[in-house]
Amino acid sequence: MAPISAPKLLTASTFSRFLLLLSLSILMHCFSSQATVQPPWTTEMVLYFQDFAAGPNATLIPVAGIAGKLWTFSQFGTVYVTDDFITETPDPNSPLVGRGQGMYVTSALDGSSTHAMFSIAFTNRAYNGSTLEIQGTSKQFEAVREYSVVGGTGKFRFVRGYTTFETISADTARAYSVLRCNVTIRHD
Repeated sequence: MAPISAPKLLTASTFSRFLLLLSLSILMHCFSSQATVQPPWTTEMVLYFQDFAAGPNATLIPVAGIAGKLWTFSQFGTVYVTDDFITETPDPNSPLVGRGQGMYVTSALDGSSTHAMFSIAFTNRAYNGSTLEIQGTSKQFEAVREYSVVGGTGKFRFVRGYTTFETISADTARAYSVLRCNVTIRHD
């Protein structure tokens, strides 16, 4: 049997080189990892829904409800579909931003709450082809109604947030109202 030799000790020069290489390796990993990480940011916008609930150009209509009952916003079980124009300002002639497309269901027995499921489908230059997905239940006759932003597509992939809706004008004779939609979303 051959005699076992004692392990070689690292010289100061070799150990210094090892520490330098280890330090450089750790620094390169840290810098390359940070370069791919983007901090979250928030987007806020104000949009105006142009809502026509009657007439030949209605953008909100009831499509289902309880048989023998009047289909209204305050009647439990009434289902509405919508395809509202969304504009930059309250003026219906202001530039078009997109469409509000989806459904509302009067979801409370006393008619006080509505469950909404709809998309804000953008057509403007900044967000064309992107959507925000809105969902939730709110007290429909309160001055400010709040819904969740549960996701999106295009420039809004993986977003979360909330929206508030306020009726800023209503013309009952024409069944026309303008709703201000305040959107706050966080991009992850």
